[in-house]
Amino acid sequence: MKGKLGFLVALLVLTSYASASEQLRIYTEQYPPYNMTTNGQPFAHSESEVTGLCTDVLKAILEKSSVGYSIKLRDLSYGMNRSQKHADHGIYCVSKTAEREPFFEWIGPLSSIQWTLFAKPGSDIQLDNLEDARDYRIGGYKGDVMTGYLEDQGFNVSAITNNGLNGRRLVQNQIDLWVADGLAGPYLAADVSDVTDLEVVLVFRETPMYLAVNKDSDPDMINALNAAYEAMKEAGETETISRSYGL
Repeated sequence: MKGKLGFLVALLVLTSYASASEQLRIYTEQYPPYNMTTNGQPFAHSESEVTGLCTDVLKAILEKSSVGYSIKLRDLSYGMNRSQKHADHGIYCVSKTAEREPFFEWIGPLSSIQWTLFAKPGSDIQLDNLEDARDYRIGGYKGDVMTGYLEDQGFNVSAITNNGLNGRRLVQNQIDLWVADGLAGPYLAADVSDVTDLEVVLVFRETPMYLAVNKDSDPDMINALNAAYEAMKEAGETETISRSYGL
């Protein structure tokens, strides 16, 4: 009964916002298979050029909420900066950290990532826990939450702006390990560096990923987005999309 009542409340919120015309400007980054361009380019100017697991969930939420929107794919730091500074701007698929949380309202989670340490194909590196990784050079992605966490904990991290190149850095012995999502890491390595069969050395955390909308945005729009998400979750639609990507 409680679930049905919540679903009805969500529908009422959606109906009340259906006539609103507020435009939500949304940014994302190239992070396949969660968010990515349809043509492999590192940027996109319209929502039709952007796809992926989180993108599919988000577009379904936006359609159900009747919120007008645009989506552009840029690098993470650009989208985060714009979304922190401007009302009715948002960014996905991002994690909720202590540093980010005060700036945003959070819709989701849209999906989740596994914090994974990869080694090159055929590597004999073995780790029992994260502390065992302190003796190794770890490749990371600038602005990424996993990379930032390891940096804050004093690990030997070398971060770059093109995450997929860390696959090449592994096989060229420029780094010993690479911190990336368990699903996205192999995808990026194969796509950007033509490196396959990475060794999964350690999975040490799982983090939910959200649409983060500037905290000064229209509250009716935020309510409509949250209601649409809850309605989709109640109907099992988010789970269906995730399964289509192998999760």
